[in-house]
Amino acid sequence: MPYKEKKVEKLYYSIGEVAEMLGVPVSTVRFWENEFDILKPMKNKKGNRLFTPADIKNLRIIHHLVKDQGMTLSGAKKKLSEKWAETDYKFEINESLQNIKAILLDIRDNI
Repeated sequence: MPYKEKKVEKLYYSIGEVAEMLGVPVSTVRFWENEFDILKPMKNKKGNRLFTPADIKNLRIIHHLVKDQGMTLSGAKKKLSEKWAETDYKFEINESLQNIKAILLDIRDNI
């Protein structure tokens, strides 16, 4: 099996990097920051937003609820405020299954 380098984890990501990860415009990330209380990115002296890996995880959960499951913003807010632990757990399971699927597809393609 070929050697794969471990993905580099940064401490902070710019809003452009985050938008690219999620496949949404920068304005969407800014809008979600204003709409959802769980998003609190740091800002430097210039006012640039700096997102931590925890912020990115929260954004991925919001993206999953709004874009993949088709929830409205108010529905996603309600779900996150009432059932945060359950939503987080289900998202983790979904991410794990997606990673397993990618590994299996990679193995299939290399056979």
